[in-house]
Amino acid sequence: MSDPLFEPTRLGALELYHRVVMAPLTRLRSAQPGDIPTTLNAEYYGQRASQGGLLITEATDIAEDARGYPGAPGVHSPEQIAGWRLVTAAVHAKGGLIVNQIWHCGRISHSSMRPDGSVPVAPSAIAAAGGHVNARGEGVAFETPHALSVSEIAAIVAEFRQAAVNAKDAGFDGVEVHGANGYLLDQFLRDGSNQRSDSYGGSFENRTRFLLEVVDAVAEVWGPERVGVRLSPWGSFNDMRDSDTGALFDHVVGALAPRGLAYLHLVEPRADQTSDVNALHADAPDAASRFKRIFSGPVIAAGGFTHETGAAAVAAGNADAIAYGRLFIANPDLPERFRTGASLNRHDRSTFYGGGAKGYTDYPFLG
Repeated sequence: MSDPLFEPTRLGALELYHRVVMAPLTRLRSAQPGDIPTTLNAEYYGQRASQGGLLITEATDIAEDARGYPGAPGVHSPEQIAGWRLVTAAVHAKGGLIVNQIWHCGRISHSSMRPDGSVPVAPSAIAAAGGHVNARGEGVAFETPHALSVSEIAAIVAEFRQAAVNAKDAGFDGVEVHGANGYLLDQFLRDGSNQRSDSYGGSFENRTRFLLEVVDAVAEVWGPERVGVRLSPWGSFNDMRDSDTGALFDHVVGALAPRGLAYLHLVEPRADQTSDVNALHADAPDAASRFKRIFSGPVIAAGGFTHETGAAAVAAGNADAIAYGRLFIANPDLPERFRTGASLNRHDRSTFYGGGAKGYTDYPFLG
């Protein structure tokens, strides 16, 4: 019996030889100052590339004022674009595909990481609960953000568009718009963080407007068939919540559906994203199966999948490909291990964020 994960498929213009996708994984290892990708990053991505396999980069800042984490890369300076060229060349040398996930952190940032020292921005002046880190990596409380004006929203749409131009210049095969996990676009979608009364707040249509403007701007650069969108329905990371999650995301996905995108990337809701126990929220449905029917185009599902559960999701028609995170961190040759039934390396969570080669490029390959 054939393995559904190793049947070829197409995600828009992206032709995949298999369906084992590397999820976007923040690792905070860009060169400082400047948030510049390096030869170490190129080695890491090149290790995980495979013929006809798709890699999605770690979340990448669209502009200096979009930053939220010290050490995350950007795609807004000439030096960053040159650094990313090293990465895309390493992936393409192995016959792989790579798309750049572009983001704006919004209120999940700190004034020390903003070029003018101003507070972070958001749809409304509502601070996220809990704490974050400043530019030196020290723990700090979330600040009350500045509510964006309509003209400031338009400027950020333009920054996303320019980031898409820069990603093309860097040699990527497409881009993924990060609309998930409590960052700026997600903050506009949910009424726990968006309490505006203008054309960007209130109704589902208004709260979805910013995301659609970004997606359309990026699609003008790449063509929609090379643009993906990541969403995290029911996700609570970064203090996210909504009063009617299912109906909201039914609307969001329905609005994305006719745009001819390469794919929709859905994060399944996990009870605790920092845990290695992949427990679902008790009250959350299977996001991929629910929204695949609305989207109708290709869907990538992510969130604690194993080889077996990923293959089952594809076989059931709930997803077209499966994105793996922790398994890809610890197993640079993950597709081959799945293909051959080989044992898997165990990840070291203490080396996920920051540092050098340890826990990054030193995980063993088969043989």
